[in-house]
Amino acid sequence: MFLQNWPGALERSYRLTHALLRPFGRWLVPGGRAESLLAWLEEAGKGAVFDCRMCGQCVLHSTGMTCPMTCPKEMRNGPCGGVRTDGRCEVEPEQPCVWVLAWQRSRAMPRYGDQILQRQPPLDRRLYRTSAWVNEFSGRGRRVPPGWKD
Repeated sequence: MFLQNWPGALERSYRLTHALLRPFGRWLVPGGRAESLLAWLEEAGKGAVFDCRMCGQCVLHSTGMTCPMTCPKEMRNGPCGGVRTDGRCEVEPEQPCVWVLAWQRSRAMPRYGDQILQRQPPLDRRLYRTSAWVNEFSGRGRRVPPGWKD
């Protein structure tokens, strides 16, 4: 995951991808052909770079270009409280805490870096293995459960 150590460049890549996809937003619909293609591309590309788990609600730009789903506890809003004093994970001590890395990397992101301070809504597990880009443009990925308040 060497590229994750360059969050500023990844942030620019994210912004470029968003801008390139925006004109095609009306074709980016759940269940369409575009979703199949994008899901495949996301799994291959984001899988290689971010160890993407295909949650369907990608928040990489809000978490220092570090996937929170790679946390053994799938913590989407910060560390669990079990971070070891050396910054490693309590569940898998051989791996650094995802949130320690996310915080460090977010500091190198001029546009989205402060979004790490925003609370993420609960994950909609029904979106697993769907395209996060399609979910973003269709609004499906931004829906929050009834009763959830930020």
